Amino acid sequence: MSKSATYGMAVDTRRCVGCSACVLACKTENNVPDGYARRWVTQITEGRFPDLTMKVWSDCCQHCTDAPCVQSCPTGASHHEDVFDTVQVDRDLCTGCKACIASCPYGARFVHPEGFVDKCTLCAHRLGAGETTACAGVCPTSAIVVGDLDDPNSDISQLLRARHHSVQKPEAGTQPRFFLVE
Repeated sequence: MSKSATYGMAVDTRRCVGCSACVLACKTENNVPDGYARRWVTQITEGRFPDLTMKVWSDCCQHCTDAPCVQSCPTGASHHEDVFDTVQVDRDLCTGCKACIASCPYGARFVHPEGFVDKCTLCAHRLGAGETTACAGVCPTSAIVVGDLDDPNSDISQLLRARHHSVQKPEAGTQPRFFLVE
């Protein structure tokens, strides 16, 4: 099967309030064990008192185009899947060697207690059923937008055209598909 779409995620930092509803929805949807997380809330304060600004956003795997985790995986467990072109982990092929964890500049992976590496799947199981991700579906401010970056009419493509946005650690050269919209 050939790639049919290139999915990504955008988080509107003007809308995200850091409530962690997305974190809890992800944990519930994906049976993430206590003490671990596929999503988290990042908060950065910049400036000098009294002129401070704070940016808050829901964070996760960046589903990079040039993913170092995929390149470093000795078994092929970390791979780009064909339908949505997201980065996935095949639990049956993963040996838990942690090469992917060491190579990820975003800290987006962890070793599951059952021995395989785990991370955000962009809810590929939900996307395949025509649904949105658990995190986007529960966000009370609609700050999380997921969609096909190849489709100029998708909500994410329209948002990225209309608003200034950035990616985290562009110097890593990973071409992340996780965008912070400002």
